Amino acid sequence: MNYEKIVLVTRKTRLESLIERFNTLGQAKFYIEHSGGDFALYEREHLAYVKSLDALRSSLQKLTKLQEIERSFLPNFLFAPEDIVVTIGIDGLVVNTAKYLDGQPIVAVNPDPAHVDGILLPFNVQTAIPAAHKVLNGQMQVREISMAEAVLNDGQSLLAFNDLFIGARTHVSARYSIKLQEHEEHHSSSGIIVSTGVGSTGWLSSLFNMANGMAEIFSDGNPEQIMSPMKLNWESDRLIFVVREPFVSKTSSAEIVSGFVTPQSPLIVESEMSDGGVIFSDGVEADFLPFNSGAIATIGLANKKTQLVVG
Repeated sequence: MNYEKIVLVTRKTRLESLIERFNTLGQAKFYIEHSGGDFALYEREHLAYVKSLDALRSSLQKLTKLQEIERSFLPNFLFAPEDIVVTIGIDGLVVNTAKYLDGQPIVAVNPDPAHVDGILLPFNVQTAIPAAHKVLNGQMQVREISMAEAVLNDGQSLLAFNDLFIGARTHVSARYSIKLQEHEEHHSSSGIIVSTGVGSTGWLSSLFNMANGMAEIFSDGNPEQIMSPMKLNWESDRLIFVVREPFVSKTSSAEIVSGFVTPQSPLIVESEMSDGGVIFSDGVEADFLPFNSGAIATIGLANKKTQLVVG
């Protein structure tokens, strides 16, 4: 691939978002300090990000053409096949960006390694430049991260980097039928979580934590009943689904409550909700597919993978 341009994806700092909300720096400071918060923390975080961004931008401009966009513009931005994508922010920025790409490599930069864990951020401002240079020369190493996809019977679809949620918009019970291979049943539950390998340490892990805690209390001291969290490889060709709080009644069952989704065994979910049913991905509730009566979702692995540069 002959790469022609670097697209630098940025995000607003918490301080910038506060100023937008309260109109001025002084009003934002008053709100935080009046609430007992440490405004200096927001200022330090902002200054560290701006310093890293300025340094990264200056270095990338020396490599090739550079275009910069802020995260909120991602849904309306068209990436070219010849683009290299560089993100600078927390892990969530990689998650947000990946769903809008189609094979373009991502160089993910940690702007503040002293304070940001950065599981998905292999590079700092200094190491990102040789990494981007390797991409330009076609010498990079990448991890091909698997993603999940929900496809509705009307053709709408939604990608997930970490996980999909299928259920009701509010905390009322979600009603649906669920089918895996030859098994099918009706559910009343708090919804379904479908996790990718890279997302298995996120929302999915909290479900394992809950199950582990219950098993420890009710196992009568038998450690063999204590479960270990399931962690898939990022490149895994399997997804994990878990049904949250399934309720057994005269019209609902709870036998299909967890399992694996594979290319040969997709998960089929048909909505039985007259209103308020949704499918959203990666915790972004505002970006959802309506999932009401008559909608049938096929959940499986996405055809495309995220190309995360690691060296």
